[in-house]
Amino acid sequence: MGNRIKKLKKIRIHREGTNELLYSLFVIVAIAVVLWRLCDSWIPFAVFVAVFGTVWLLVLNFYRCPIRYFPEDTEKVVVAPADGKVVVIEEADENSYFHDRRLMISIFMSPLNVHANWIPVDGNVKFVRHFDGNYHKAWLPKASEENEHADTMIETPDGHEVLVRQIAGAVARRIVTYAKDQEECYIDEHLGFIKLGSRVDVFLPLGSKPEVKMGQATTGDLTVIARLP
Repeated sequence: MGNRIKKLKKIRIHREGTNELLYSLFVIVAIAVVLWRLCDSWIPFAVFVAVFGTVWLLVLNFYRCPIRYFPEDTEKVVVAPADGKVVVIEEADENSYFHDRRLMISIFMSPLNVHANWIPVDGNVKFVRHFDGNYHKAWLPKASEENEHADTMIETPDGHEVLVRQIAGAVARRIVTYAKDQEECYIDEHLGFIKLGSRVDVFLPLGSKPEVKMGQATTGDLTVIARLP
């Protein structure tokens, strides 16, 4: 779309983690002050601050939310919906909606990756659906259909239908999807957020050209993973 509308929220820490970070920081500081005042030795205070300060910084890293802008024209472009590593590039039967074969590209996110998810194509959201399920390890093939997941179907300006599936993993237990039925959507917008290790699948029409390789690292909203026919 020539004149894309960018509805970006300029946030550095994702809103999904704001309360957790503030409350946990308050508790850590409060306990640290008590240890400092009540303990005769400084060692308990130092050990507590070192351990829980490190944990808090890791959580802070998990909830970071970089502001990104795709620098090229978006026509027929499919960008990575997540930071992570490409674990699947194959033709697969998609029997939930299409009932035919699709090009499937999957990105696995480790706990150290940014866990914000981005819209991979410009278009219109046809529907968003959430499904309860199991919590298999996210990189297993059966995770795509059996794990808890959220499906977002997007129709591009050229009429191609693109399915984006956010999948919960063995540890991830919360999927958030911001896309809404019948809304316009654009590359650079946030699709949602998945807590802890998890995965995002993208189902594309046959004839789409993959632009990534197995094991390749991806940067959400910046790495081109495929081009539509």
